[in-house]
Amino acid sequence: MGRKIPLEKLTNANDAREARLKAALKVNLQRRKAQTRARSEVETEDAATETGRANNDKAG
Repeated sequence: MGRKIPLEKLTNANDAREARLKAALKVNLQRRKAQTRARSEVETEDAATETGRANNDKAG
C-alpha cells in the first residue's frame, strides 16, 4: 500500500498550500481592482468626451 505521511509534514504542507492560495488570491484581487479602476477612468473620459461633443453640437 501507499506510504504514510507524518502528520507534521501534512500540516506543514496544508499550511504552505493555504499560504500560496492566500497570496495568489491577494494578487488576483489587486489586479482586478486595478482593472476596475482603469475601466472607470476610461468610462469617465468617454463621458467627458461625449459631453464635450454634445455641447459643441448645440453651439454649432
